[in-house]
Amino acid sequence: MKQWFKSGSPWIWLNAGAVSLCMIMVVGLIGLIAIRGFGHFWPADVAQITMVGADGQRRELIGELVRSQTVPAAVARDSGEVVPESEELVVRHLIKVGNRDQTGQDFVWHLDLYMEPWQYPDNIFVVERREWGNFYGTPVALLQDGNVVSTPSDDAFWSSLQAAIDRSLQIYDRIHELERGEIGRINTALERLRLDERTLELNPLSPEMEALERARIATGRSQLEAEYALLRQELDALYDSTERDTLRMQTSQGNEVNISFAHIMRVTAPNTMSVFQKSVQYVERLWEFMTDEPREANTEGGIFPAIFGTVTMVMVMSIIVTPFGILAAIYLREYAKQGTMTRIIRISVYNLAGVPSIVYGVFGLGFFVYFLGGNIDQLFYEASLPAPTFGTPGLFWASLTLALLTLPIVIVSTEEGLSRIPSTIRQGSLALGATKSETLWKVIVPLATPAMMTGLILAIARAAGEVAPLMLVGVVKLAPTLPIDGTFPFIHLERKIMHLGFHIYDVGFQSPNVEAARPLVYATALILVMLIVILNLTAISIRNHLRERYRSAGD
Repeated sequence: MKQWFKSGSPWIWLNAGAVSLCMIMVVGLIGLIAIRGFGHFWPADVAQITMVGADGQRRELIGELVRSQTVPAAVARDSGEVVPESEELVVRHLIKVGNRDQTGQDFVWHLDLYMEPWQYPDNIFVVERREWGNFYGTPVALLQDGNVVSTPSDDAFWSSLQAAIDRSLQIYDRIHELERGEIGRINTALERLRLDERTLELNPLSPEMEALERARIATGRSQLEAEYALLRQELDALYDSTERDTLRMQTSQGNEVNISFAHIMRVTAPNTMSVFQKSVQYVERLWEFMTDEPREANTEGGIFPAIFGTVTMVMVMSIIVTPFGILAAIYLREYAKQGTMTRIIRISVYNLAGVPSIVYGVFGLGFFVYFLGGNIDQLFYEASLPAPTFGTPGLFWASLTLALLTLPIVIVSTEEGLSRIPSTIRQGSLALGATKSETLWKVIVPLATPAMMTGLILAIARAAGEVAPLMLVGVVKLAPTLPIDGTFPFIHLERKIMHLGFHIYDVGFQSPNVEAARPLVYATALILVMLIVILNLTAISIRNHLRERYRSAGD
């Protein structure tokens, strides 16, 4: 046994066990997040539940089972439930009943004690709405202009219903295209003309030039307003047409509710769907989650703006931090005199890596946003004042703050890579007649490129998950526009963005509907992890390619 310990085998097994335990914990955590998050998009069966109260009254309930738990009877009594004294433990179910516009709440707890066996009728519909969440009930009739055109007893009811949904979705897409595309372009052009007019007031031209400029502005404004009037007519007609079709539904309490198709996204009958049909709808819902915009205070809809904002911010941050970090490392390793001052600078760089990220956010807000951004507005965007352009948090300042935060990582990784290059390579290059500059940029730096990419990989992983500094320098709960679009100059660094990390914080801790937000927190967290993995794998692939390339060159 003593010999075994001296051989070092116990430490090898201990390390292997620790690594295995960490891997199991990581896989388990990701699996838990995936099940809790992505399971939300599976079309669950909808139950019709009959409850008999302690007073003998019967009432119906329609909804999806979210989860069940066994609790002490005292806990149920404290929450207002009537539980017999003989009961020590009771089972309660959290049921998503929807119909928030009718009852005021989506989720309710009910004791299993007073429930009859659950039924799953085929005629229960789930109506996914743009506002007020899902609606659960049974269909009564399909109406056009207030007149009944089809009832559930008709063979063509389902096809007529789907045709009405397709029509409303096409109208909605056209409305969205007009508002975000053509009308948005006109509004941008009108704002540009307003700024041109404001510039004339601040910086007067000669009378002849000012007259020509004002004539151009007036002509452009009249043309844009005429074009807007035509689009406004089309938009009003589209909005009017969305009110043509109405779906009449009946709640579990027997109340009839008319739902305009302008608010309907999808209607399903999950109790009649096969596993294959549910799988197809699961994929559709998951795709919508990743490609749609958020709704209902971020508790419904998609997270595409957050994904887009995160990727854009990481890309801009990488473009900023890479050259500065590499050049700083090259200077410290190759050119700076290795004395006391250089050691102090190097220690300072190491210490910067340990500064809390919120400190970077405060610095970015005070220096980048208020000082630099305010001066930029004074110099180049005077016509827009007092409305700030760069003097307010935005994509560029968020990326610059994260570049400053991750700069020590890139510097340290690049320095390590440069220090690993054998001195014989330098000496051989110089002996062949190359200058110091040629040796550095044509021999040393290419060989150190994999280490530089390692620093960039670590920087991306750090930046993509940061939240605290971004809350101060550019990330918002809901961004009306993307930082990249079809409007000149196409890349808008001054715009605010959404971010997956902040989205998780907002949905998890600021949501007015906790139960509706819970699965979206898990799903968004998994998307963030997958996004970081994809970004890192891309950088690792580039690094490995460069490593093989320069290894072959060295051979």
